[in-house]
Amino acid sequence: MVRYSFIVFCVSFILACTLFSKCDASHDNPKLYIVYMGSLPKTSYSLTSNHLSMMQEVFNDDDATNSLIQSYQRSFNGFAAMLTNQQKEKLSQMEGVVSVFPSRKFQLQTTRSWDFLGLPKSVNRSPAKESDVVVGVLDTGIWPESDSFNDQDFGPVPKHWKGVCAGGTNFTCNKKIIGARYYTDKSARDLNGHGTHTASTAAGNYVPSASFYGLAQGTARGGVPLARIATYKTCNELGCDGAAILSAFDDAIADGVNIISVSLGGSSQLPFHQDPIAIGSFHAMKRGILTVNAAGNSGPRPTSSSSVAPWILTVAASTIDRKFIDKVVLENGKTLTGISINSFTFNGTQILIAKKNGGPKCLEENANACNCFDSNLVDGKIILCDKGHGILGEDYDSVNPAGIIIQSRRKGLPAFVEPLPSLSLSETDFQLLKSYVNSTNNPKAEILKSETVTDDNAPMIIGFSSRGPNTIAPEILKPDISAPGVDILASFSPAASPSGIKIDKRSVKYNIISGTSMACPHVSGIAAYLKTFHLDWSPAAIKSALMTSAQPMKGSEDEIGEYAYGSGHVNPIPATNPGLVYDISLEDYVQMLCNLGYNNEKVKLISGKDNACSEPPNRSLVRDLNYPALAIDVEPTTSFTINFNRTVTNVGLANSTYKATILPNPRINVTVVPKILSFKSVGEKLSFTVTVIGDKLTTALTSSLVWSDGTHNVRSPIVIDVSN
Repeated sequence: MVRYSFIVFCVSFILACTLFSKCDASHDNPKLYIVYMGSLPKTSYSLTSNHLSMMQEVFNDDDATNSLIQSYQRSFNGFAAMLTNQQKEKLSQMEGVVSVFPSRKFQLQTTRSWDFLGLPKSVNRSPAKESDVVVGVLDTGIWPESDSFNDQDFGPVPKHWKGVCAGGTNFTCNKKIIGARYYTDKSARDLNGHGTHTASTAAGNYVPSASFYGLAQGTARGGVPLARIATYKTCNELGCDGAAILSAFDDAIADGVNIISVSLGGSSQLPFHQDPIAIGSFHAMKRGILTVNAAGNSGPRPTSSSSVAPWILTVAASTIDRKFIDKVVLENGKTLTGISINSFTFNGTQILIAKKNGGPKCLEENANACNCFDSNLVDGKIILCDKGHGILGEDYDSVNPAGIIIQSRRKGLPAFVEPLPSLSLSETDFQLLKSYVNSTNNPKAEILKSETVTDDNAPMIIGFSSRGPNTIAPEILKPDISAPGVDILASFSPAASPSGIKIDKRSVKYNIISGTSMACPHVSGIAAYLKTFHLDWSPAAIKSALMTSAQPMKGSEDEIGEYAYGSGHVNPIPATNPGLVYDISLEDYVQMLCNLGYNNEKVKLISGKDNACSEPPNRSLVRDLNYPALAIDVEPTTSFTINFNRTVTNVGLANSTYKATILPNPRINVTVVPKILSFKSVGEKLSFTVTVIGDKLTTALTSSLVWSDGTHNVRSPIVIDVSN
């Protein structure tokens, strides 16, 4: 969730310093490390014993047992352990070890959204197939009593399910929530609200008349309301530990989930072999499981998306055609309009506005920014905050304001649920308000309850959504796709504050939240929906169908749009029948890792394939990974000729002919050979080459390729970046 990201980061950093001595100058106190050893061995033996044996070698005469925190042995090989710097270095040199890296902290990254996406309640479904799909959710747990997880009329659990209900204290599963595990706290029960929100967005059951205090009222539902849910609690209010994330992947893959939804991420782009989400999702891909991951909430900064592995479907956040506004009516009759999700009302009463927030003990700057108060000046009044980003301060326990109005200086932020009557105004309207306050001795105003209006500009990428390009592998365009992530109503934990601020004592069943965390489960639900139509499709085929059928979007004038939204806005119904798909096999990913520079021994461990890198590494061939988007990084002010080789598989009509069309860009010349692909059977594969020629580029540019048979339009973005 957006508003808590900075707080979570600070608390997580302090905790990491305290628990693992990361702030210790000697760097010799034990810290939590992950030792990644790749795929499971082909011969069966006790991996825990092997892990302890390895540990004992670097612990000398000391007992290593208490330092081993977790063994990964169900879906891949590795362990988490408390190690000193010296022990970490020794382990990293051992045979069979791919990487040893710190267990970093990761952050937590609906009534109208599904209709907006073109997936109404009446959409064609296969109840039997949908009820066999299991969506695994890695998050803060789940609130099992929510109406969204009612199991009435659900049949027995799917036969392929091998998981358990190990939800811990005061937790019971049912035929809707069929699996539960926790790796933090004492229960899989959600005390934060985030995990309940994401799980219900992906696969929540139908709940009529859901709302947040009457706002956004309608039928709440997930993308696959008849599917099952397995919850894996990896996070709490302090964040999500990398070792716990890997444990959850290890279990979810072995348990038999069909889709993994991960609405969390890091603060930077990490090499694939040091990123728990990239590692876990690679082994999920090997088992035919697609992982969907939130891009992050650090936008619009370039390279801010932490999810960059090609086998992950990375989701950006966009708006829907409903937005929340709020109004303040001044005593002089003027009405100013801002944004907030405010469930409170003054019931027609005009309330005094504080002319000053602080007295002699407050610096004027701090008082105006609402960082310091004189209770005699503000109690029972509306206070004005002329600085900030539209986010209320955390602590108002020492004062008792009637309401708060903030000047929002940052564009592109959504409305937030507020703990008291509040709204954010633009700089222009805030100055009008200040002028009124200064013009009278007893300024008064009434803050109204929020209302919804239609946003005709939707879908648009929201400012906080993390951006590309991908610095680990620039040939892989990230994010992949965008989905609704702004003002999303979904189920919530009644144990959590809806605003996340401690003075807010309300308890709600449904809440409105924004973030790429909310966009991710929309795509997880749609991917599960596709799975019901195409049980035999690989993760890459499902990903391709979603990307190539996505709706083109408009980016802002000051950035390359594809670095914000990838292939475009997710479009569920056309994705069920895409015509062609760009499939990618395990061997293709292995070859890409080789060409990225991973040596044969490491790739052999990761993939479980002998002689994985049979040819010398060739970085220029990374761009030939059969990805549905085409991207490359070129040197500035030089001439270049770039070839992209691709293969498409016919999943449409047996006898069909596709013709290539290029969206022209005057600064480059793009050609396709051959221009026509004629298929004679379903499943047939045909290859083509896209050549891009350019000269002396100074800025990035885009184009696109569309294959069309008159019915299907299979679109791939083309992005040429310039090294910077």
